[in-house]
Amino acid sequence: MTERTGRRRAGRDAGGREGRREARANAVVATKPFIERKIPYVEYLSEENLQLIEDNADILLEEIGIDFLDDPEALEMWKQAGADVQGTRVHFPKGLCRSIIQATAPSEYTQYARNPERNVIIGGKRTVLVPAYGSPFVHDIDQGRRYATIDDFNNFVKLAYMAPGIHHSGGTICEPVDLPVNKRHFDMVYSHFKYSDKPLMGSVTHHERAQDTVDMAKLVFGDGPGHSGYGQAGIWRRVCRSKLCINQSDQCEFTHDL
Repeated sequence: MTERTGRRRAGRDAGGREGRREARANAVVATKPFIERKIPYVEYLSEENLQLIEDNADILLEEIGIDFLDDPEALEMWKQAGADVQGTRVHFPKGLCRSIIQATAPSEYTQYARNPERNVIIGGKRTVLVPAYGSPFVHDIDQGRRYATIDDFNNFVKLAYMAPGIHHSGGTICEPVDLPVNKRHFDMVYSHFKYSDKPLMGSVTHHERAQDTVDMAKLVFGDGPGHSGYGQAGIWRRVCRSKLCINQSDQCEFTHDL
């Protein structure tokens, strides 16, 4: 029996093409854990300089303030927290924002993935690597530079899933302009859940789209006692399933959609 014949027979014995396809479908994608930093951070500014920045920020927040438009609930919350609310403009007494952050924002937290082995810790000395965010254009060999589509988005999610050095699936890896703006967030979040089991970022371009992200996550992880996704009753409301980041539309203004 020749070497070539032996290889063909071995392929048939292992299931041939169907066997290889099944092996690929059942393959476990190796992923490195998030990075635990063991070297100190580079200090670009001294404590005095950092304090100077915060002091000037306090001046702007107290004397100029920030507008919260079309959001009476937010205005009432700031009033109860001790801010000076004048119409839609909120003025923050010195130290108020710092005290709220220190009282409510954890120094680190765990973001839970669909696969528990891929949970990541955000904060502390950890470094979590994610794909790029918000690119309106993509580039490939065949078509060059062009607007991105949902097919491009799906491919990037798959690539991020297969990359062992990427710890997080990201969010809007590229902007799929072939879908309507008011509906594309459904396809993007669905893509993250379908093609990856790493943590993800949800939609933040409108408060209703953020709620859609939460509702979709409930379908994946379950909601209510006994349906947490990890078998712990009531855990849903105590853990982070999706990470969201927002940018205000103006330096001194927040709109209701944020």
